[in-house]
Amino acid sequence: MTAPRARTPAENAQLALLLDVAGTPKPGNVDRERDLADLRFEHFLAGAVGSGEGLRRAESGAPVGAAFERAVAGMGRQRGGNTQFGCLLLLVPLVRAAAEGSLSPDGATAVAEATTVADAVDFYRAFEHVDVAVEDPPEDAAELDVRRGRDAAPTLRSRELTLYDVMERSEGDGNAREWTGGFARTFDAAESMLGDDGPVPDRVARAFVDLLSEEEDTLVRTNHGPEVAAEARRRAAEARGDPAAVAELAEAFVEEEINPGTTADVVCAATFVALERGMPV
Repeated sequence: MTAPRARTPAENAQLALLLDVAGTPKPGNVDRERDLADLRFEHFLAGAVGSGEGLRRAESGAPVGAAFERAVAGMGRQRGGNTQFGCLLLLVPLVRAAAEGSLSPDGATAVAEATTVADAVDFYRAFEHVDVAVEDPPEDAAELDVRRGRDAAPTLRSRELTLYDVMERSEGDGNAREWTGGFARTFDAAESMLGDDGPVPDRVARAFVDLLSEEEDTLVRTNHGPEVAAEARRRAAEARGDPAAVAELAEAFVEEEINPGTTADVVCAATFVALERGMPV
C-alpha cells in the first residue's frame, strides 16, 4: 500500500475545524450529537469547508490579516452565521508558522509580532462578514470598537496600530492572550492531546473539558457575566474525568445557553498543532 501524502498545513487546519466539532461531549458547544437553537452541526462543517481559501492563502505567504479576512468570509457562507471566527483567528498565524517550518511558541509569536497596520484593517473588515459577540470597549476607545469594521481604518492608520497592537489592547480576551502570550494554552493542550490515546474526537472532547476547568471562558463572560463564567469553570472542574458527569453537563449547558466558545477556539488550534506534530488520523 502506498503511503498517504502528507497533509499541508492548510489541510490540517481544515481537518482541525472538522475534528473540533466532531468531538463529543463538549459542554455547551455544538458537536455531532448536539445542536444549539441557532447553530447546527452542519453549519460548522460548511464553515470549515468555506474557510479553505483563506487558510491556503495563509500557507502561501499572503498577509495574515488578508488571509484571515478571506477565511472568515468563506466561513460565513452558511446559514448559521459565526461558527469559527475565533478558531480562524488562532489558526491563521499558526498555519503561517507551520508553512515557514517554525510551528513553535517562538515561531508563532514571530508571525504575530510581524503583523502590520494593513493586517489590523483587514481584521476589522472581517467583522463585517458575521456577527461576533464582543464586549463593549472602554469609553475612550470607542473609535477602535471592532464592530465598526472598515470604518475604524482611519483610526488604525492614524495611530499606526498593527494587528498585534490590537491584540495587546484586548487583554481580557482569551484569544488575544494567545496571540500575545506565545499561544501557550494552545501548545500545552496540543501536547496533552498527543499524550492522550483513543479516537481523535475523544481527545478533543477531553482537552476541551480540561481547558474549561482551568480558565474562565471569554465568550461565557461576554454573554452571561463573570459570575456565570466562574461557575461554568467550577462545574467543568467537578465533572472532569467522569464521562457520565461531562455528558450531563453538556446537556445542562445547552439548556442554559452557556456556550464556552473561546475554549473551543483554543482546542481547535491545539488540534491543528497536534496534527502537524503527528497525531494520527
